[in-house]
Amino acid sequence: MAKLNIDTDYIAKLAELLQRTGLTEIEISEGDARVRVVKKHPPVEVPVMAAAPALAVPPAPAPPPPEVLDATHPGTITSPMVGTVYLSGEPGAAPFAAPGEVVKEGQTLLIIEAMKVMNQIRAPRAGRVGRILCANATPVEYGEPLLILESA
Repeated sequence: MAKLNIDTDYIAKLAELLQRTGLTEIEISEGDARVRVVKKHPPVEVPVMAAAPALAVPPAPAPPPPEVLDATHPGTITSPMVGTVYLSGEPGAAPFAAPGEVVKEGQTLLIIEAMKVMNQIRAPRAGRVGRILCANATPVEYGEPLLILESA
């Protein structure tokens, strides 16, 4: 019987390589010699959970119907462009206009940012802000209703 010449330092280095890289096995062959090192994981016990009895859960209330934006209102101001709407000049600042507030003709109502340009949307006439139909820092489309300006 031939005597095997095993380099245990070499095998230890391969095992260290497995540990360092997270591999689970490595095999090296040179000529007729072949070394294979495999890292075995201990078996994992998976706890068995008993099914809990089903509880009678009342159905969730239906969400409210989506609010219909009345773009036909004569005081509706629509977006003249695609962009992002801002209700104030900077974060944390008071809004340009609030519901119920009386505004003058030409007063800034909001800003629409389009292509890094801040475009002021001004009141076309004096009036009272009825409702603001858009949320701050949200995208808007061309023609989308922004707010309703009622007669003062």
